[in-house]
Amino acid sequence: MGVLVGREAPDFSLDAVVDGGKMVDSCKLSDYRGKYVVLFFYPLDFTFVCPTELHAFQDRIDEFRHKNVEVMACSVDSKFSHHAWLNTPRSQGGIQGVTYTLLSDINKEAAKAYDVLAEAEGVSYRGLFLIDREGIVRYQVVNDLGLGRNVDEVLRMVEALQFTEEFGEVCPANWHKGARTMKPTDEGLKEYFKSE
Repeated sequence: MGVLVGREAPDFSLDAVVDGGKMVDSCKLSDYRGKYVVLFFYPLDFTFVCPTELHAFQDRIDEFRHKNVEVMACSVDSKFSHHAWLNTPRSQGGIQGVTYTLLSDINKEAAKAYDVLAEAEGVSYRGLFLIDREGIVRYQVVNDLGLGRNVDEVLRMVEALQFTEEFGEVCPANWHKGARTMKPTDEGLKEYFKSE
């Protein structure tokens, strides 16, 4: 499948742990239409880089929620493994305190649909997808297993997407909230470079 940007995000119905500990039998991506979704895949519970990422997203969860963004993490572990990991303190490598949705892709269907399954290892690469309110993928990035993500960059991309949707201008390289943007025209580009 490869690049999903510009296409409808593959829907799923997966077991999950929500609200920091409640196990549910079905969590559907399509239920979140009308909200932005940051969906990120990670290799496995009870590993090494993974808890640092899950805590990093939790540390910024209020910023995501303020921007109408639902954060969802997904691995090939069972909901029971997720629940046990949530009940393990941070000091012991656990993710106690994480409150966003943890999806159980035990059959690896979502990892395959999003083309992030590392076949040899049987786990997901660190794929991340920013999905807009209409269910369209607007940003994706995939890291190898040992390379942790930067939550600041994910928030920057959310802000860039929301800015372009609201104002119709585009965000140049290294843009951050409050910086100059440009009109998506030849004149807009010339004006941008002229005022550097």
